[in-house]
Amino acid sequence: MSQHPRAGQPAEPSDLVNIPALVSAYYVNEPHPGKANQQVSFGTSGHRGSALRLSFNEAHILAISQAIVAYREEQNITGPLMLGKDTHALSEAAFITALEVFIGNGIEVHIQSDLGYTPTPVISHAIIRYNRGRKEGFADGVVITPSHNPPQDGGFKYNPPHGGPADGDTTKTIEKYANAILASELIGVNVVSFAQAKKSRRLKKMDWINSYVDSLSDVIDIEAIQHAGLKVGIDAMGGAGVAYWRAIRDTYKLDFTILNGHVDPSFAFMTLDKDGAIRMDCSSPAAMANLLNLKDDYDLGVGNDPDYDRHGIVTPAGLMNPNHYLAVAIDYLAQHRDWSADVAIGKTLVSSAMIDRVVAGVGRTLLEVPVGFKWFAQGLNDGTIAFAGEESAGASFIDRAGQPWSTDKDGILLGLLAMEIQAVTGKSPSVYYQELEAKYGQASYARIDCQATPAQMAAFAHLVETPPYLETLAGEAVTAVLTKAPGNQAGFGGIKVTTENGWFAVRPSGTEPVYKIYAESLKSAEHLAQIQTEAQALLSAWL
Repeated sequence: MSQHPRAGQPAEPSDLVNIPALVSAYYVNEPHPGKANQQVSFGTSGHRGSALRLSFNEAHILAISQAIVAYREEQNITGPLMLGKDTHALSEAAFITALEVFIGNGIEVHIQSDLGYTPTPVISHAIIRYNRGRKEGFADGVVITPSHNPPQDGGFKYNPPHGGPADGDTTKTIEKYANAILASELIGVNVVSFAQAKKSRRLKKMDWINSYVDSLSDVIDIEAIQHAGLKVGIDAMGGAGVAYWRAIRDTYKLDFTILNGHVDPSFAFMTLDKDGAIRMDCSSPAAMANLLNLKDDYDLGVGNDPDYDRHGIVTPAGLMNPNHYLAVAIDYLAQHRDWSADVAIGKTLVSSAMIDRVVAGVGRTLLEVPVGFKWFAQGLNDGTIAFAGEESAGASFIDRAGQPWSTDKDGILLGLLAMEIQAVTGKSPSVYYQELEAKYGQASYARIDCQATPAQMAAFAHLVETPPYLETLAGEAVTAVLTKAPGNQAGFGGIKVTTENGWFAVRPSGTEPVYKIYAESLKSAEHLAQIQTEAQALLSAWL
């Protein structure tokens, strides 16, 4: 995909969404339950859509919230529900709707004490802390966020008692119930007014900021960061964690400069992403241009998306590739944490093979799963996974005592880990990665998004059922053709072809007529180009 001519440039008034019109559409527009693009649809990160496209409106949230009530009753989940929201405009509206339904159904609901914003990992952390040691009365949670999606979007995620994203069986059940409620014109939805909800004795206001910040020393070497005196720039991107970064700075007396530390639901302070859209993607150099332009002013920079489940790490060398930082984090933690020898390191199957070599080098077991953090949540919660990461700049890990910290992606945690790494080793994460490459080989990684016809998209099912036989790829013998992830034998909707020093994987998008080709070489950029060329030719023939 070619880069937009204004990528990395500041947003202009003409780029901004009309927030009053967007919020009005949430309440006024009525989705058609018979149209697939207007139904409730849970992807890898919950239900997402926009009120302007009739895919994220009040009716959707009423139906989803009531469906979650039914699911809780089926599963005998009787503890409180932790409810959080990010700073997208539709998150505020959906938060009110959800609260009215949950209180209307007699559920105890915990929210941030000032009705403020709550990062995704904080909800996960709160669920884990509440449920620790319990035999019954477990808590679960909802996070209202479309993650890094544009300002006009909304999102709604359910996290069961393990604290992380719900698995596919759970989301299919909730989706089915919600669409039935939507089709019945919301019959059976129990709701109270927002005024009643705020006065309810079942509404508990929690000081999640201090409980999260005060326990950070359980998982991060805060003293090392303090002693190093690092000067850190933080692009808060007007997200749900602004108050958290301020509290971390003030509590631990750290030298942080916080940029874009105010909430603006139009996200007018952003620079445009590679396609010219406003998108708060902290792994994109175009979206992170504000902090990158100041990289020489700081020892280290950190950016987060609106719900703070992703991280972007900026060093004087620039914005780190997420795969590179995951490799650094794993290598460092393996040497600086006294974790049990039998806990695994998790990665998604489209993450870098450099991680495989690092994990082998530190003597750990690798768990390779399909795309989606839901595949790691239970393992992080029960202690069988020590660290889990995915190529899209999301990760979390257990604390210094081997206990679960967050079972959802934690952008604050990974930002603080980058500071700890630099403080303890005296090397930036970029320099650390260069040393890993000197030891394990140079990795060249890329993703190509290809437009596809409906027939090509449909052909993926046949491709997965009858995977092709291949002997060579880019001059090397093929070692495997996979349609299931090696770590848990779960299908991922595509195929992955591996050799000793390279691989490619392809999977169809779940939201648009596009298939994604991930490829990597641990030999050279030229070898990567050869893998990509052959992969595209093979896919043209297969599809």
